[in-house]
Amino acid sequence: MRPSLTAAPFVTAFLLVAAPAAAHPLGGSGLAHPLSGLDHLLAMLLVGVWAAQQGGRARLALPATFLGLMAAGAGVALLGLPLPAVEPGILASVLVLAALIAAGRRVSLGAGVALTGAFALLHGHAHGAELASGASAATYVAGFLFSTAMLHAAGLGLASLAARLGGALALRAAGVAGVLGGLALLAG
Repeated sequence: MRPSLTAAPFVTAFLLVAAPAAAHPLGGSGLAHPLSGLDHLLAMLLVGVWAAQQGGRARLALPATFLGLMAAGAGVALLGLPLPAVEPGILASVLVLAALIAAGRRVSLGAGVALTGAFALLHGHAHGAELASGASAATYVAGFLFSTAMLHAAGLGLASLAARLGGALALRAAGVAGVLGGLALLAG
């Protein structure tokens, strides 16, 4: 099956679940959290686009690493332990991932996993630190991990579509758009 078609059921399920979640927090389920800020939304999509652009094992390894270390970052926050530079690091994740996509350069799988993992810890910490009082930590973390996975799948699908429509140049243009989005976040 073609990669863009394998993501379709997941993206559809995500949209069906996330739309009501954005309007109603679902009792602190965490589903809406990755959608609540442009910085998180862009970063999650860019992870999927970058994974597709890197190809091979990175298509699975980068999103999987992000999810695993995002959960670890949330755990650190839930334990009340600080991480340095969380917010600047989240903004850097958007700018760096977008710039890598725009440059169109491949990196080693190890370097990609390390970079993705570092950014994931920061995103996870930010999400974990915002657990509502009285909410179930397990449900909240599961919710934002599900939403993040669906955004990664959407990024993979967007990259497949861009590659089909305009090849490597279209993917690089998506990176430029991501850089502009990151700069807008920095300015505002």
